[in-house]
Amino acid sequence: MDTSKNDFLPQGYKEPAGNYYKFVEGENRFRILSSAIVGWEYWNEDSEGNRKPIRKRMEEELVMEEIQEPDKVRHFWAFVVWSYKDEKIQILQITQKGIKRSLAALSRSKAWGSPVNSYDIVVTREGKDKKTQYTIQPNPKEPTKKEILEAYKRMPVDLEKLFSAEDPFKKNEEEVNVEEISKKI
Repeated sequence: MDTSKNDFLPQGYKEPAGNYYKFVEGENRFRILSSAIVGWEYWNEDSEGNRKPIRKRMEEELVMEEIQEPDKVRHFWAFVVWSYKDEKIQILQITQKGIKRSLAALSRSKAWGSPVNSYDIVVTREGKDKKTQYTIQPNPKEPTKKEILEAYKRMPVDLEKLFSAEDPFKKNEEEVNVEEISKKI
């Protein structure tokens, strides 16, 4: 029997990427496609032992008695990105202070300005656990490619759904009906 040939999985098979962008070791290149939402995030365990994220808007009061691990409440930013590695629309949620500081500095800079549809960002991740370090570098400004904008139009993302623990990639029934009706007109 020839064991050099693998006929179990298709040649070139790769695990499909999820809808959330994750930093991997090395360079991580993406294009920011939306403004950020900001808030607080913490994880609580439900009655069945499942850990679930809870996100609150910045202006909402945090009720510390409801938070099972108050020392692990984190400030987050979330925005829609194009992942060059996965070649798809994803949500990037960041809590790392250094990354947030660097992105804020770029957005305030006269030379760079808002990163939304303006330039790619490369975040280089080195190390593991508490020794992880990130460096941020913008790529030269250039318009967002037409294919990326078209992919974004086909896959609208409602970041506000993160605050209600809904799927930000799932359309509401009302939205679907309106779109179907408008196609028939």
